[in-house]
Amino acid sequence: MREKLTKSDIQKIEEEIEHRKVVVRRECLEAVKEARAHGDLSENFEYHAAKREKNLNESRIRYLENMLKSAIIVSDVSNADEVGLNKAITLYIEEDEEEETYKLVTSIRGNSMHNMISTESPLGKAIMHHKVGDRILVQANDAYSYYVVVRKIEEAGDDDEIRKF
Repeated sequence: MREKLTKSDIQKIEEEIEHRKVVVRRECLEAVKEARAHGDLSENFEYHAAKREKNLNESRIRYLENMLKSAIIVSDVSNADEVGLNKAITLYIEEDEEEETYKLVTSIRGNSMHNMISTESPLGKAIMHHKVGDRILVQANDAYSYYVVVRKIEEAGDDDEIRKF
């Protein structure tokens, strides 16, 4: 699947790849070499654990490199008065009679536990490009929908990490 990434996402991914190639790869190779020196490899748990970590690191590097090769670059620029990427959006959820604040992010940074919602989610799709005061129907699935009202739109920091897969 082609991920939609902002320039900031791409920069974070490139930094992670570089860190894994320069720092983590060296640490993994040292751990394998040290564990190998302990003798019989068939019953050497440390050796197998070190090899597993090395392989996981290499898999993560390949995954991130492939993501960059197939990525679709999207702009995180939007008008100050409209919902867009990397903005903090305060919504009034009519059904719950409560306000919630979310940050709208690309799918690889979505994390509902930290109120970061993806532009690919039903809520993210519904509120995109709306303005303060707009009442929006969010179609969660075929059987469930609800209304939200945009209460506030603010610029949000870009301090979160790329989600690990």
